[in-house]
Amino acid sequence: YPADKKSKSGKLRLLYECFPMAFLVEQAGGLATDGKQRILDIQPSALHQRSPIFLGCERDVKKLIEFYAAVAPEAGERVIE
Repeated sequence: YPADKKSKSGKLRLLYECFPMAFLVEQAGGLATDGKQRILDIQPSALHQRSPIFLGCERDVKKLIEFYAAVAPEAGERVIE
């Protein structure tokens, strides 16, 4: 669920939807990111804060991050290696 013009902050709620899915995916060996940083590294600033999220196997999520960095250089400031 990436951010889009209508939902600039993403569609899923960080605490109730993103964190649980990110935890499960990472425990299974995958990655969970908002495109810039790991989901589990985000410090929530509001109870119902929303976030974009990309989940999947490590290879696919890293490919997605590379694509975003090539298309939108400002998105290239990431901490996922």
